[in-house]
Amino acid sequence: MAVQPVVANPRIVVDVETGRVLDHEDAFRRWYPASLTKLMTAYTAFEAVRSGQMTMESLVTMSKRAAAQPASKMYYKPGQQMTLDSALKILLIKSANDVAVAIAESVGGSQEAFVDRMNQNARKLGMSSTRFINPNGLPGKGQYTTARDLAVLTVAIKREFPEYAGLFSIEGFTTGKKNYPNYNLLIGRFDGADGMKTGFICASGFNQVSSATRNGRSVVSVVLGTESLGARADVSADLLQRALTTASKGNLTLRTLQPYGADRDVVADISEEICNAKAGKIRSEGRDEAGRMKMNSPYIHEMTREPNFVFAGLIPGSDAQPVKAGKGEIANVPIPIPRPTF
Repeated sequence: MAVQPVVANPRIVVDVETGRVLDHEDAFRRWYPASLTKLMTAYTAFEAVRSGQMTMESLVTMSKRAAAQPASKMYYKPGQQMTLDSALKILLIKSANDVAVAIAESVGGSQEAFVDRMNQNARKLGMSSTRFINPNGLPGKGQYTTARDLAVLTVAIKREFPEYAGLFSIEGFTTGKKNYPNYNLLIGRFDGADGMKTGFICASGFNQVSSATRNGRSVVSVVLGTESLGARADVSADLLQRALTTASKGNLTLRTLQPYGADRDVVADISEEICNAKAGKIRSEGRDEAGRMKMNSPYIHEMTREPNFVFAGLIPGSDAQPVKAGKGEIANVPIPIPRPTF
């Protein structure tokens, strides 16, 4: 599939209950999903629990293949185990690529079988321009989605699996040795923020799917291709605020929104704009003296307390006697994808 450089910022904001589209731009532009892929990983795991195949206490085992994934990761060793509940918390908060593969293998029997389930779910939900090739969002040929499709997935998660809503709004988790705050800078800082997921690779920029609820009304936004952590939070907050405070007009929904835009079969690649020295310098200047990301939206307030951390980690004893990897088992280790310094 063709890939070409492009400057764009696809976005969409939707009312969860009605599916009404409140705002959109380039919503059908094909984009690398990066770690937003993990929303479908979670959805597919939720289905396995609902069907009775798994429980939230089922064990997720770190395989050699899973442990070999590049960062972001937990650096667990082959043989170490955690519950599915802990694994999902780590997946959604830390965005750990190794844990994503471990979930896929534990639920699907193999990564390939799990990815087949992911794509089946995408088709079932009507994600008409989405294809997954792995459960963690690392880039590769044939992996793509759109802002519109991600909105479809997010609305489905909130409607079909309300019992797991709390997993997406956790401020951070602790392993007992280290604390990991949520990458979603709206959690605890935007009134009503209650999810969902962030993602980054050079080719797709800084992306965020967000959810917020006020006065019984829930809306979700998708923002793709921004230039920094702060920018994706700012744009997301502004979209959510407008959606929550403005009376919606028209009857356009996710189902009735028709595809638009040129070159819809071309996957955008903005690596040159995102991962260069000038962009890195701008991002470094976007932090204050304490190293905290500056955010300009008036709707994001500073968190003046420590995040509330929940436990998520290995089961007792699992980290004491890990299975050792044998010789020659690094042949399939992916080449690490460089992340910009910021």
